[in-house]
Amino acid sequence: MVFDWVLYFFVYNFVLDKQSDVYLKIVTLSPHIATLAVTFPITVLSGFLLQKYVTFSDSYLRGRVQLFRYFLVVIANLLINYIGLKILVDGLRVGELQVGGFNFYPTPSKMIITVFTVIFSYLMQKRFTFKSRLE
Repeated sequence: MVFDWVLYFFVYNFVLDKQSDVYLKIVTLSPHIATLAVTFPITVLSGFLLQKYVTFSDSYLRGRVQLFRYFLVVIANLLINYIGLKILVDGLRVGELQVGGFNFYPTPSKMIITVFTVIFSYLMQKRFTFKSRLE
C-alpha cells in the first residue's frame, strides 16, 4: 500500500510533472488518471507476488487460478480507484447528475480511496482468490 502511494506520488509529481492533460492518440487522460494507468501494472505484479508468497501462502488453489481470480479483484479495485479519483478530483458526470468535484489534490485522494480498496481487496483475496482449506 505504501509502495503504491510513493509510486503514485513520484509518477504524478516527477514523471508526468503534474501536466494539465496527457494526450494519447486514442484518448486524453487527466494527469491523475494517467498516473493510475502507469502505476497499475507495477502494483498489480508486486501485490500478487506478496500476497501469494507472504500473506496467503497456505492457499490450496493453483497459481494460475489464483492469478485469474486476483486479476478479477484488481479490475474491481481499478474501477473503484478510477471512480473515486474522478469524484474527488474532477467530479463525475452521469447524464444530468454531477457527483463530486471536490477539487482535492490527487495524491491525498488516492490515499483516501486506498482505505476502501484495501478493505475490499483483503476480504476478496482471503475468501476468493487465496482460499485455504481452513475456511
